[in-house]
Amino acid sequence: MRVVHIITRLILGGAQENTLLTCQDLLRHYGDQVLLITGPPEGPEGSLLERARAGGVPLVVLKSLCRPIHPWQDLLSYLAIRRILQRFQPDVVHTHSAKAGLLGRTAAWSLQVPAIVHTVHGAPFHPYQAALARGFFRACERWAARRCHRLVCVAQALADQLVASGVAPREKCLTVYSGMEVEPFLEADKFRAEYRGRLGWGPEQIVVGKIARLFYLKGHEYLLAAAPKILAQTPQVRFLLIGDGILRPKIEQQIRQAGLEEYFRLLGLVRPEEIPRWIAAMDILVHVSLREGLARALPQALLVGRPVVSFDIDGAREVVLPDKTGYLVRPKDADGLAEAVVRLVGDPQLRCQLAEEGRRRCGEMFPHQRMTAQLRALYLELLQEAKGN
Repeated sequence: MRVVHIITRLILGGAQENTLLTCQDLLRHYGDQVLLITGPPEGPEGSLLERARAGGVPLVVLKSLCRPIHPWQDLLSYLAIRRILQRFQPDVVHTHSAKAGLLGRTAAWSLQVPAIVHTVHGAPFHPYQAALARGFFRACERWAARRCHRLVCVAQALADQLVASGVAPREKCLTVYSGMEVEPFLEADKFRAEYRGRLGWGPEQIVVGKIARLFYLKGHEYLLAAAPKILAQTPQVRFLLIGDGILRPKIEQQIRQAGLEEYFRLLGLVRPEEIPRWIAAMDILVHVSLREGLARALPQALLVGRPVVSFDIDGAREVVLPDKTGYLVRPKDADGLAEAVVRLVGDPQLRCQLAEEGRRRCGEMFPHQRMTAQLRALYLELLQEAKGN
């Protein structure tokens, strides 16, 4: 099978890791011919380009493929993608992210590629956009959805959103959870003492962590608002933020102004292989983004054996099961967030019970081999349908 994956930026992120693992699995386990097309990994989030090259994934980096709307660059990108597809003659084109999804599906459809798939890692339209922008992006997605054979959603909640917004009918949507390498998370606890020692925190501290870019809609302000309430009842708590981004100076200033410097550590970017170890240093993980398809940090924490508290957004409730694996809180509810964290801090046995159930569930749901097997089965189904037509 000849498969092309297209994604806008191969930065450090869930969608990008999902794409890279799929390409590697198709190469290693199925012997497929694979090509990955991407744009430059611009931004402070870090890059997966070297990891892709080290993993033997054939790669084309288009300088013109960028995230912002840029008509001239977008035209150049479309023409370049189309030329590459003409040469490669793929059986399957699988796109990811809004820009690459639009351009890649359009090019593949114009060439009558037999199987065209797009993964929705998070809807590009959302309530926090201006109405004009939201309408524009929704219209783009509706148009592009008619130029592919199936939409893969990383959470059932995303499929529901697409159907409700009129982007695509229910039968065109398939939910495939975004797989990962689960073994490093299952084995991470042995690093707990070492990584807590790096922070200067001992066993008496309860570490509440968050993994996210320091960017808009990631919700750091709600954790900062909850922190004084949490510390007033459980002063042994410490907060660990992993990730970097343009809001770092602002967040650091807010921490200083609140007099919370001794309670917070901002690690910035860390190497992907160290994520499981830093989660092992935590006792609880919080997820307070206002939009995200299904944050990888949630199953990652549960795989390590850490309970989670999340805003009730998008696909969070598909892994955060109240009183089973963690707690859901209304979006923007800093008081509810503080209450849930304080409850977990005060009950070590509850933390263990929730984490154990989450570890069991996520160990079944999130191995990348399962994800790739489901995707490849979809490719075969679509190719069989194409032959029938």
